[in-house]
Amino acid sequence: MKKAAVIVAGGSGTRMGASMPKQYLPIGGRPILMHTLDAFHTFDPSLELILVLPGSDHDTWKLLCQAHSYQVIHGLVKGGSSRFQSVKNGLLSLSGDTDLVAIHDGVRPFVAQEVIRESFDTATSTGSAIAVIPLKDSLRKIEDKGNSTHQDRQQFRLVQTPQTFQTKKILQAFETEELPHFTDDATVFEHMGWEVTLIPGNLENIKITTQEDLAYAAYLLQELQPGK
Repeated sequence: MKKAAVIVAGGSGTRMGASMPKQYLPIGGRPILMHTLDAFHTFDPSLELILVLPGSDHDTWKLLCQAHSYQVIHGLVKGGSSRFQSVKNGLLSLSGDTDLVAIHDGVRPFVAQEVIRESFDTATSTGSAIAVIPLKDSLRKIEDKGNSTHQDRQQFRLVQTPQTFQTKKILQAFETEELPHFTDDATVFEHMGWEVTLIPGNLENIKITTQEDLAYAAYLLQELQPGK
């Protein structure tokens, strides 16, 4: 089956407090985005890779690729006004014969190879595969009056990416109008009345959004990929 990955990176880096969007900040001497693309290219060099960036960033990205002699082949697509629109643009740019597509956050460079593999394998048979991890902390729900109630953390999961789908189904799902509760691609898929399938993610697959995340990412890079 022909596989693809749509990598979405439209953040402005406001929470990072940096001079450039977080996806271009370096870890191990290279932009975060390059590490993310590498993870999917390593899994399958024949994978169709689509990178969705704000149109105003395309020249910046091309210059970074030149500066780092980055050779991984990927398509470059202009993002939209929201994550929903950006993902939709990426999906619409896929080759017409693509069977499966993984949608992934550009600032999650530490997705494990086994998670990518399981996401494609599961989506092949069920239509979807959403990477999740269990909660480690206790959980409380804040009620309308300000009081709180304990929640059983075993009944909840933290959602990561990749979120992988049969391409025809996710394209059909994204034909709908954007709604406020579409916080990720799974909610768009679910809106069609289809059940999502959960798979185990990996704890290292953090979303880099703050300076603390960036420092931890540099540590993870040394632990997971010694020498980088």
